[in-house]
Amino acid sequence: MAVTKILARHARLDLAINYAVNPDKTDEEVLTAYLNCDKGHACHQMLATKEAKNNRDGVQYYHIIQSFKPGEITPEEANRIGYETAMRWTKGKYAFFVATHTDKAHIHNHIYYNSTAYDRSRKFRNFIGSSFALRRLSDRVCLEHDLSVIVNPKLHSKGRYLHYGQWLGENQKLSQKEQIRLAIDAALTERPKDFADFLRRMETAGIQVKRGHGGAISFLVPGQQRAARFRASTLGDGYGPEDVQAVIDGKAPTRTAPVRRAPTPRRVNLLIDIQERMRQGKGPAYERWAKVYNLKQMAAALQYLKEHQLFEYDDLAVKTDAATERFHTLAGDIQQTEAELSRVSDLMAAVVQYAKTRPAFDGYKAAKYSRKYLAEHEAELADYRAAKATMAELLGGEKLPKMDVLKEKRRQLAARKKALYLEYRKAQQDMRELVAVKGSVDHLRGLTDNQRNKEQAR
Repeated sequence: MAVTKILARHARLDLAINYAVNPDKTDEEVLTAYLNCDKGHACHQMLATKEAKNNRDGVQYYHIIQSFKPGEITPEEANRIGYETAMRWTKGKYAFFVATHTDKAHIHNHIYYNSTAYDRSRKFRNFIGSSFALRRLSDRVCLEHDLSVIVNPKLHSKGRYLHYGQWLGENQKLSQKEQIRLAIDAALTERPKDFADFLRRMETAGIQVKRGHGGAISFLVPGQQRAARFRASTLGDGYGPEDVQAVIDGKAPTRTAPVRRAPTPRRVNLLIDIQERMRQGKGPAYERWAKVYNLKQMAAALQYLKEHQLFEYDDLAVKTDAATERFHTLAGDIQQTEAELSRVSDLMAAVVQYAKTRPAFDGYKAAKYSRKYLAEHEAELADYRAAKATMAELLGGEKLPKMDVLKEKRRQLAARKKALYLEYRKAQQDMRELVAVKGSVDHLRGLTDNQRNKEQAR
């Protein structure tokens, strides 16, 4: 099962290369691979790229460690998987080299890639959650090559950042800080009369209150060894002593503790019916590509099913139908909201146009509908009549609301439209994922049934 780690390095690249190609750890001739750099010249070529972009300061390169289960993979295959992982991670835009080490019981790859793009157009920026994204990619590649992955990762982290298993799912055990935030919210909803009463309610909820020098307060969750300081910089915005005191005094509302959510997986596409495509005249090269493509999509479908705990086909079918129904319902709500928003906007525009051209009509009326006046103000009077007709059509006999009322209604409709579109895009992605996964499973079940029928016929 592949385990990954990504590190941003400021140290000298030549030292890293010397470590990677150490003959006591690897066979440089067989177990190394390069992209956009050459064996023996990788350091010089990467540094030359950085010099041209003037990126000599900051992160010099990134280091990925990819380890495999002992006895499951050969060094040559591990090197190929490391190269594929690096290629898909960098998209071929950054020079990198892969060295596979065999000096330990577990075969592992050291992947080094330049922080500056090969075409000097950009610099790689490590992003929040990059280690988790890398882990997902590594799992995907391993599944495609029929290698095992960690099904139940470790749930706890001793450091500042969450472990992969803790980050992976919403149903995993909450961290200490998350438990403290939930306890704070629960205590504040009980409306404590003062700060001392709030602390007593925290202790009643099972959170140990510890006092330090200078009156500092820390909270200790049962089962944890270290307490967390009671301050916003530790627990998060809105969860410091001043924030709690403001809620007790009625100066601020209570806050809901943030729920950690797993990122949405990459979209899964439908499998290709290879036999049907071959009947359409596709060549052998297409068949080879389609088989690899289908293997990748089945790996993605398997990863989706494991992450969403969908182990029964009926559960998958029900969830797919529900996601499809929700998507169409939201689409209808958006269409209705947009129509109402368009009506209100058109009515407001007609009211403004009516108000601007009404003086021209009043003048025309005061001139006793003079032809001379009509000729001089024909365009304004035409706009007046058009605005009046539009208002009558949009109102449908109803009384014209005040402009402030129309503005507020338009604001509410615009906010509703924005919220609906957020739900709509999420529902659309969920539906596409589920339809594609179910389609992949159906395709696989069909192939299995056909194979079983052939065996029975024999």
